[in-house]
Amino acid sequence: MNIKNFTLSVLSLFFVITSCRNDDDDDIQPIPLRNEAEVYGEDLIEIEEYLSSHFFNYDEFDFNAPYSAANDSFILKIDSIPEGNPDNKIPLIDMMSGTGMMGVLDFKIVEQNGIDYKLYILKIREGLGDNLHSLDRAIVNYNGILTNDEVFDSAITPINFNLTSIGSIGGVVTGFREGLIEFKTATSVSTATDGVDIYKEHGIGAVFIPSGLGYFASAPPNIGAYTPILFTLNLIDRLDTDYDNDGIPSHLEDLDDDGDGFNDNTDGDNFPNFIDSDDDGDNVLTVDEDLNDNGDPTDDDTNMDGIPNYLDSSFTESK
Repeated sequence: MNIKNFTLSVLSLFFVITSCRNDDDDDIQPIPLRNEAEVYGEDLIEIEEYLSSHFFNYDEFDFNAPYSAANDSFILKIDSIPEGNPDNKIPLIDMMSGTGMMGVLDFKIVEQNGIDYKLYILKIREGLGDNLHSLDRAIVNYNGILTNDEVFDSAITPINFNLTSIGSIGGVVTGFREGLIEFKTATSVSTATDGVDIYKEHGIGAVFIPSGLGYFASAPPNIGAYTPILFTLNLIDRLDTDYDNDGIPSHLEDLDDDGDGFNDNTDGDNFPNFIDSDDDGDNVLTVDEDLNDNGDPTDDDTNMDGIPNYLDSSFTESK
């Protein structure tokens, strides 16, 4: 699947390379990246024009009973409004406020590199299952679509992927992650007589992503550089990650529970807790501070000071 996230540190060093070659000169001339704020301004116009000229199949969804069994099988389809709008379709941009289908479009601000990105989110229904954390793995059905309505990527059966990129572990692009965490998972799954799995009460919607929160200059050929994209999505389930293999699910190492694991660093070293195998800097690995050996270091507080051993640098005993 083609939704690997390229981290900002990589983007900041990335250059599109072109060669100006003649018989005597084989020099390669680097071309700097475009200005991120300038590209965002163009992308926002393109996205809002798309929202103004497209609608979704709202007449196939029962907004009076959003979590009905019939809606569990709803397949979101976004299409362009014919010239003159002969069928009086309601454009997406007009669904920004109100209730029912008139309140399904909203946006959140995602700050990056000093830019406040407006990320539009179409939330047909939020879902009734588990919350999704930005450090989780997500199981999702999706379609990746360009603003010319071409599909560049698709998963008809659920795909399991990391939401955050760490080192060699890839994740989704920032905009897709920030959209997904606004939804909840299914509450259960059943199998129909034809063998098709039916997910119940899951989140359904779409997210519209400026290229700065997508692939920016490093897009695959079937997308193209500086191209805004969108994903329709059904959020099916979530799975824990443990990036540092310390026995603690990564989302639990977001100690202030703000959705950002990168700003939680108990011992003040160069590594946030979720990628630090010794969170309190006491030279005892977190997995070795699980003294009752139940696989959960968070419930070990030997000196009863309210701080679990793995975050308590004053306690250095290991199993």
